[in-house]
Parts: sequence; structure tokens; C-alpha cells
Amino acid sequence: MKIKLMVLAVSLASFSGMSAGLDLGKLLEERIKQELNKDKQSQPAPAQQPAPSPTQAPATAQDAAAPPPPAKQKIDARQLGFALFGDYSPEEEMRIGKQISGNLLGAVPLVRDDKLQRYVNLVGNWVALQSGRKDIAWHFGVLDTEDINAFAAPGGYVFVTKGLYRRLTNEAELAGVLGHEIAHVSQKHHLKVLKQSSLIGALGQAASSKAKGSDQAVQNLIGNGAEIMARGLDKNAEFEADRIGVVYAARAGYTPWGLPEVLQDMAGLPAKDNRTSLLYKTHPHPAERLAALGEAVDGRFDAVRGKELADRFYRIR
Repeated sequence: MKIKLMVLAVSLASFSGMSAGLDLGKLLEERIKQELNKDKQSQPAPAQQPAPSPTQAPATAQDAAAPPPPAKQKIDARQLGFALFGDYSPEEEMRIGKQISGNLLGAVPLVRDDKLQRYVNLVGNWVALQSGRKDIAWHFGVLDTEDINAFAAPGGYVFVTKGLYRRLTNEAELAGVLGHEIAHVSQKHHLKVLKQSSLIGALGQAASSKAKGSDQAVQNLIGNGAEIMARGLDKNAEFEADRIGVVYAARAGYTPWGLPEVLQDMAGLPAKDNRTSLLYKTHPHPAERLAALGEAVDGRFDAVRGKELADRFYRIR
């Protein structure tokens, strides 16, 4: 399999043609700006100094010139403790994922095709069973945009764009794409980034008097979550998701070649294709992913004989 993957990575065909799809990257970035502006607008105005009482001694010129003492900032000990030693519960993970997914669906809706959505959920849940994450409820959907990409959010929320789905030719390729995103969730890649953000926030911000109720922590993470969705994870997380996703698909009975074939197809797209602008912001180049996957697999799946199920693959009308 390693040799075949290396061949796929090196011998990439070039495809022509471009389509003007919805710029999902800009929509998500706008959503981030809205959330950040919301945070700025919600900050309380600085308190005014009370007027001196009649019995209070008048301030001297030196006192008037001296700047007021800086207000003491308290580090949120609970937030800091969580960032260093804590972990998200499955319930918190699902709440975070629901918030991030809501932001995403607010920008781009699902394709209005119930049969398509049911089919993708059936395949996705079957592949997700191989991950061992039975503590969360999995949700899958196809986004109504011609952009070519896929996304995952904590708590089992996985989305494939219509543009990417149209390029798939069989169920094994769909399983490979979903397996990659399922691996992001099972390995908690997004939560690890949010936890790092929580540590930075705890060290740099004062405790908010408005932080009431357990959902406030989720609200505070909305901006960071949207930013991760728009900018993507680091390369190591993407390479790990490729490796684990191939394993999940193979465990589910599919050929492990599904994801590599999708990567080969995407790598052959024109470099300036509008549909892949966000893909290259959120993922390494498909050719780089193919090379890394071939190096990691090293022929381990050569004897695996899974199914492609092209005849069962649901095609969008």
C-alpha cells in the first residue's frame, strides 16, 4: 500500500474547470468577527470615581497629577485549574460541539434531501462504532455548498460539503472521509486546542462577574471554536486523523483505499480553484497527506480486502 500511495502522491493528474461556490471561509470568518465584537461590546464601562464628600480633605495638585492605582486582576483559578488538570465531560463536549455546529449551520444550511442525510448518518454511525466512542451521540450532515471540504466538531458532529460529496464515487470513499473526521472527534483534537486556549485565557484575563451558570464556559469558547473551524488544526492532527480514519473504515468492512483515492482526486484539482480555498486553509495539501499516509501505513493494509459498494452509494439528484 505504501508504494501505491507514493505513486498516487507523485503522479497527480491535473483537472481543469472552476465553479463559483459559496465562500465558506469568509462566512466563518465573519461569524468569528461577530462573536469577538460581541465580547467587546459586552464589556462593562469603567466605573467612575465618586465625588469627594464635603468633609473630605481637598486633593493636592500632586495627588491630582498622580495616575490612579491599577486595578487588581484576579486570575480565574477554576479556569486555570481546569486547563492544567481537568478534562471535558462527554456532556460538556457535546454542548461545545452543538454550539460550534450551530454557528456553522447558521452560515451554511444542510442540503434539503432527507434520503441523502439519512444515508450519510447510517454510514457515519457505522464507521463511528469502530472508534469506541459510545459515550456520545453522533450526528452527520451534508452542507449545501459547492466548496470541497469536511468538518468535525467535538461531541460527534461531522459535516461533509456537497461539493466534496459530489466527487465521491462509492461508499468506501465516503467512509474514508467520515473516518478522518470521526478520528478528530475520537482523539479530541479540537478539545485539546480549546483547552490550550482556556489556559491562555485564564492567565491573561480577569475573572468575569457575569460568569454565571455552566453554559457560560461554552459561550466563552464559541469564538475559539469558530476560529478553529475556519483556520483548521495543525498538520500532526490531520496526519493522525488520516491514519486512524483509514483504520476505522477498514474495521467497518470497507477497502482502506477509499480515503487515499479521495485525496488523489482532490490533489489533482487546480491550485486556484475557488472551491478548495478553505480546504487548503484547514488541511495540509492532499499530496502531502498522501505521502505521509503512505509512509505511516508501510504496506500494512496490502492484504486487506474490503468493499467499495459503488452500487449502494447514494447520488445527489
